[in-house]
Amino acid sequence: MVSEEAIVDLQIVAIDKPEDMNVIVGQSHFIKTVEDVHEALVGVSPHLRFGIAFCEASGPRLVRNSGNDDRLVELATRNAVAVGAGHSFFVFLEDGYPVNVLNTLKQVPEVCGIFCATANPVEMIVAETELGRGIAGVIDGHPPAGVETSDDVADRKALLRTIGYKL
Repeated sequence: MVSEEAIVDLQIVAIDKPEDMNVIVGQSHFIKTVEDVHEALVGVSPHLRFGIAFCEASGPRLVRNSGNDDRLVELATRNAVAVGAGHSFFVFLEDGYPVNVLNTLKQVPEVCGIFCATANPVEMIVAETELGRGIAGVIDGHPPAGVETSDDVADRKALLRTIGYKL
């Protein structure tokens, strides 16, 4: 039933992170998320450092957290509390990149979707109703400054080969 006085309050919540640090924000559906995401990330690389936080949406409604780096766990937890959207999760990474872990995360049964995976500045558009808070959208970085030229295409292709993502 829709209330005639339904009100949605939209807020912008900036993700607080160091400039070059990667963050992944997603949505999942179960308390087991933290443990399963932790296990998935550990299996990607022995060098990967990470912190995870998950906003529980029912029961005690706690921010659950885990990781292998206390500083990154604290960073994930602080951002999860600031956004406060039910069933959202936050992963902060060092010594690895989202491209190395995204497919693994998408295979975790509790993960419903990924909002963003980036080192850019990020703002979450958070909608709040009487029921709670949800992520309505993500602002990931800055708008385009132009369209790539043939020189830009060559630079892009060279970079991908230099860092080993293309042959």
